[in-house]
Amino acid sequence: MTGQHLFVAVSGNIGAGKSSLARLLGEHFHWKPYYESVDNNPYLADFYADMPRWSFHLQVYFLSNRFKGHKEIVESNESVIQDRTIYEDAEIFARNLYTIGRMTERDFANYISLFKVMMEYLKPPDLMIYLKASVDMLLLQIARRGRDFEKGIERVYLEQLNVLYDDWIARYKHRLLIIESDHLDFVNKKEDLDFIVRRVKESLPQIQMFE
Repeated sequence: MTGQHLFVAVSGNIGAGKSSLARLLGEHFHWKPYYESVDNNPYLADFYADMPRWSFHLQVYFLSNRFKGHKEIVESNESVIQDRTIYEDAEIFARNLYTIGRMTERDFANYISLFKVMMEYLKPPDLMIYLKASVDMLLLQIARRGRDFEKGIERVYLEQLNVLYDDWIARYKHRLLIIESDHLDFVNKKEDLDFIVRRVKESLPQIQMFE
């Protein structure tokens, strides 16, 4: 906490609903949203077509953009909600690519070295919201949004990511709110969004200072 603004982040697997929740909470609390760069990502389509060839390039692109965004958020005088965090880039996606053999040991070591240097300069969010969803729900929501480059995502890939998310969240040492989202439709049902808003307020008692 800087005493001037709140920094809230939304984490979760592909298709968990992070962007929608960041938008809705941003509108409710008047927080500026920082969205994950997807539509203008120059590597994403190539990555899904050939993961071993493009994994390192994609992850460095994400890391660079997320570092710049995180730094801007910390230095801002506005309250901000971020869609996906820099921690997930290293703890989840790069680690998984290395584990399943789609990133080389040399590239992964290089990537983690860069990530650790970056962490020395960044403060954590005031609240990390983790949208926890089953693989069945992730696949359903990915199909609904219909992005061409996501059509080839394998079920086993999402399962592996969920395992890494659970491991990372169990080790996360800062303020954390876990939202089990399988039975929530916070986009279309006001009562579900209201439930999450209440949970956020409970997790951030100081929020009344910024409303």
